[in-house]
Amino acid sequence: MAAKKLCESFSKALIEEVHRWGCMKQTGVSLRYMMEFGSKPTEKNLLISAQFLHKELAIRIARRAIELENLPYGLSNKPAVLKVQDWYLDSFRDLRCFPGIKDTSDELAFTEMIKMIKVRHNNVVPMMALGVQQLKKDSTPKVKFVPEGLDEIHQFLDRFYMSRIGIRMLIGQHVALHDPNPPPDVVGYIHTKLSPVEVARNASEDARAICLREYGSAPDVNIYGDPSFTFPYVPTHLHLMVFELVKNSLRAVQEQFMNSEKVAPPVRIIVADGIEDVTIKISDEGGGIPRSGLPKIFTYLYSTAKNPLDEHSDIVSTDGVTMAGYGYGLPISRLYARYFGGDLQIISMEGYGTDAYLHLSRLGDSQEPLP
Repeated sequence: MAAKKLCESFSKALIEEVHRWGCMKQTGVSLRYMMEFGSKPTEKNLLISAQFLHKELAIRIARRAIELENLPYGLSNKPAVLKVQDWYLDSFRDLRCFPGIKDTSDELAFTEMIKMIKVRHNNVVPMMALGVQQLKKDSTPKVKFVPEGLDEIHQFLDRFYMSRIGIRMLIGQHVALHDPNPPPDVVGYIHTKLSPVEVARNASEDARAICLREYGSAPDVNIYGDPSFTFPYVPTHLHLMVFELVKNSLRAVQEQFMNSEKVAPPVRIIVADGIEDVTIKISDEGGGIPRSGLPKIFTYLYSTAKNPLDEHSDIVSTDGVTMAGYGYGLPISRLYARYFGGDLQIISMEGYGTDAYLHLSRLGDSQEPLP
């Protein structure tokens, strides 16, 4: 497929408008603000939220569309990346063509439109992963990937995926506030009394099910912590991160002990409730990672896993399960942790095992990172 410039398939006026909006200032929102604002989803508040998103989403999407044009090594011209560019420009145009939001009827129509935008972007992560694969596959031996260029691609993908987490959180939160009968203690996407022990239990069961399916057996997972302890967080984000870390640990232990007479040791999860942070530690005895390999575990460019899009199979169009299939689990989990002011650290002891520390801000007052 021949490379095409954005302006060949979209009008010059639209491209100029994208560049104009891409220069505007983004506005970050904290978890606490989303929770407090969403706790009273009156018609007036939903109207204010829609008016904010009408402008904010256009700015954020425009910024990403501009970045997609200017990637090193011709990555911008790969068919999969061109597809993603089209999605972002379509969404920008939808937002800019939508008239001003003046009443509840406008707000409901806007909500339906941003729902469609969210669906359109469901497979952005595997599609961008496919673009990186196409770049590596198509590169001739003459093309030398210098570290600076690889760093530029990695930093772009970090910004791009972090921005995507924010866009999906803002849309999802607004849409969820329309639920006429929300479950107790739920404000949109946020659970105000989330038990990390309970989420860890559910995520571990899901990860063990995958391990059982792939290997025929799975190590136990032991969880330590107070099940009654709760804090405000987004359940889908926490489940995704713990699932990914436990899945990695189970795989490491399973492969380490597959041909051994010894019983595979359990994966241990410890939930600690601090003043500033909730920390979840996931420990395994799966042999660890060589020190030389540690810098690579958070990159998007070294994965050997197959991309589900590459295999023409049906894609699970969610934020969670697809990412596990092509080696992006750790870097994207770290972005989810950082989105609300937390972090993810991996400490490994080669020849023994790995500890993952998932730090989550308990205060909920850090602003979104705005790449």
